[in-house]
Amino acid sequence: MDAISDYMLAFMRISGLFIAMVGISARTIPTPVRNLLAILLTLMIVPMLPPVPIENIVSLGTFIEIGKQLIVGIAIGFISMMVINTFVLAGQIIAMQTGLGFASIVDPINGINVPAVGQFYLILATLIFWTVDGHLLLINMIVISFDAFPIDGPWWTGEQFKQIAHWAGWMFVSAVTISLAPIVSLLIVNLAFGVMTKAAPQLNIFSLGFAIAQIMGLVVIWITLSNQVYHFNLQWGRAQEFMCKLLLTC
Repeated sequence: MDAISDYMLAFMRISGLFIAMVGISARTIPTPVRNLLAILLTLMIVPMLPPVPIENIVSLGTFIEIGKQLIVGIAIGFISMMVINTFVLAGQIIAMQTGLGFASIVDPINGINVPAVGQFYLILATLIFWTVDGHLLLINMIVISFDAFPIDGPWWTGEQFKQIAHWAGWMFVSAVTISLAPIVSLLIVNLAFGVMTKAAPQLNIFSLGFAIAQIMGLVVIWITLSNQVYHFNLQWGRAQEFMCKLLLTC
């Protein structure tokens, strides 16, 4: 029974990470594959952890402890998901400003229709995440969490949950910052359309301007594409710092 409690509680925390982690939490990843990864990681981590002081595995306290372990894992994965959703939101803002929002496809992570530009930014940010070994960092963070917050030991305070909520709010500020250059460029294009309308009123500015705005939107996205790595490194660095602060390791 002691061995079952040791592996089960650690498995729940690791499963919480994989429920919310970038890439692995996508609906395109089969659930058995996700479970096998969690089991494999549990078998590697548990031998390095101290025994869990739980006497009765079938009790209300044990079920509460299971929920606490899930929350810890989900919170760590949630931080990484907010980094990726920053770029998704930036892509949606750009798509709506350029008229490219009419083209929508299904998001494999959330299972909803999103603008194609937002999906493109999602794929790009996910590839950068795997390139910088973000998945290894998250696994390292979940291992560190067992030292910072041992099973059946001290847990997070209300202030730390408040910090997580406030950090998620910065996603909107960062998304606007990423999409600021395309928005300003398209604002200049729209001002040029206004001048054209005054100079040549006979032009059908609605049909002509809509097509030009879409073309200029694609050009601006292409020009600002090289900045995405910089923005991702900046956001991911902030996420790492916040995870360290949350786990009391820095």
